[in-house]
Amino acid sequence: MHAEHDESTSRDLCVVGVDFGTLSGRAVVVRVRDGAELGVAEHPYQHAVLDRELPDGTPLPPDWALQVPSDYTDVLRTAVPEAVARAGVRPEQVIGIGTDFTACTVLPALADGTPLCELPEYTTRPHAYVKLWRHHAAQGQADRINALAAERKEPWLGRYGGKVSSEWEFAKALQVLEEDPEIYRRTERWVEAADWIVWRLCGAYVRNACTAGYKGLYQEGSYPSSDYLAALHPDFAAFVTDKLDQAIGQLGEKAGRLTAEAAAWTGLPEGIAVCVGNVDAHVTAPAAVAVEPGQMVAIMGTSTCHVMSSDQRGTVPGMCGVVDGGILPGLWGYEAGQSGVGDIFAWFIRTSLPAEYAERAAAAGQSPHEYLTELAAGQRVGEHGLIALDWHSGNRSILVDHDLSGVLLGQSLSTRPEDVYRALLEATAFGTRTIIDAFETAAVPVRELIIAGGLTKNALLMQIYADVTRRPLGVIGSAQGPALGAAMHAAVAAGAYPDIRAAARAMGKVRRGVYQPDPERAASYERMYAEYRVLHDYFGRGTNEVMHRLRRMRAEASS
Repeated sequence: MHAEHDESTSRDLCVVGVDFGTLSGRAVVVRVRDGAELGVAEHPYQHAVLDRELPDGTPLPPDWALQVPSDYTDVLRTAVPEAVARAGVRPEQVIGIGTDFTACTVLPALADGTPLCELPEYTTRPHAYVKLWRHHAAQGQADRINALAAERKEPWLGRYGGKVSSEWEFAKALQVLEEDPEIYRRTERWVEAADWIVWRLCGAYVRNACTAGYKGLYQEGSYPSSDYLAALHPDFAAFVTDKLDQAIGQLGEKAGRLTAEAAAWTGLPEGIAVCVGNVDAHVTAPAAVAVEPGQMVAIMGTSTCHVMSSDQRGTVPGMCGVVDGGILPGLWGYEAGQSGVGDIFAWFIRTSLPAEYAERAAAAGQSPHEYLTELAAGQRVGEHGLIALDWHSGNRSILVDHDLSGVLLGQSLSTRPEDVYRALLEATAFGTRTIIDAFETAAVPVRELIIAGGLTKNALLMQIYADVTRRPLGVIGSAQGPALGAAMHAAVAAGAYPDIRAAARAMGKVRRGVYQPDPERAASYERMYAEYRVLHDYFGRGTNEVMHRLRRMRAEASS
């Protein structure tokens, strides 16, 4: 323990981590000395994801995904005090609070942090709301950002594998400018939600180094130049200076102290340390004790984010960024990802599960996922005769193209739901293998794979990943990896540990090598993976642009 806290009381000190996910926020109270999770509470967002209409019924076009910022502060008001109560600790035992967020989730705000969607005159304007990470309607802007950067040979482009995503800050901001110039002009701060919630907690606006580097194109102390931005759109030239630029806080630093208002929301003591914001995936790495080069953590939920630190700096095609110290100080932090994973499985259950299967699952006391998994687990590799592409929500890595879509090949009149379900599980594993291969080809070795997130509960899925990637799979020892990681950073910000590595050694949790690749199954999957890569390149690298043509047809029909 750091000397700031008296040893006689340090055994009782706690920190709070709050994980803001896609559909809910979770708070966990963690004991500082050993990482024990003493109390957990979750609060669902009232408005969830706005992908069809605004709260007042204003319709939204395809590929939009918005949120309401008051849902986030509701988490502070409900989940935090509930977690503290469940933990059975006194508020005065809590010395810090840390947060993490989905990224890139971004909102337009006034200079005091007021979201534009909370102004009465803008409640019906879609661009005034939070743009969730999976808002993919800025693909056209992203395409132009990439084409112009490649033409100008902008040096920062290589740090992002040669392509900037439509999910990130610049593409989304450019979309606002071009589609609702009034909202753009009124925007005084273009804020990552990860920083907005910290602003609400401590009253200080600090840009965290993680989202600035990975989502805000901030490299070696600067953003893309005003000349470059002006070439995109004349009114975009001052975007950085007028709306984006802000003091950068390093991960694990203290952004400020809890305000009286936030103390009243949370029930925590006024003045405790508030940690600089962080991203759900990146903050999970130290929670899984992935603090050495080559330890890749895949945070698997609705989507998957792959994060890894390395002592090697390379240009990995389609990566979401490489940032010096972006995950751990002193190492290059890499990010890649898949836009749809659990979302794909849920989509299949929601749209394609026969009633008789639902009835059988209920009779067996199983969820539809558990029932289909049990049926699929009885199959040999390749028995279903199917191959799928996991692009139902586009491709984040390595193609960085959210206009791509899903494929299922090999269906016949004898194809059963469990066949398709297993093929979709396998497709996401092939997507992760494609990402790992891209790292290895770029001379950035991936030595170990550790899985975090809700999908670790599916043993079949985990074994498929071990077999497909041909790597032992570790599993994080916490059901609340991001919240635990946020709490660990809060412990550092509060002075309980000198750095996040020390906090990880004391507070992190991992079970290494839980799933081992089976040589026979791995060899069979190698053949299937070869077919996946043929389809991947055929549909994803320009041989057949049918997915883009279909997307345009849909947009025309919807307009």
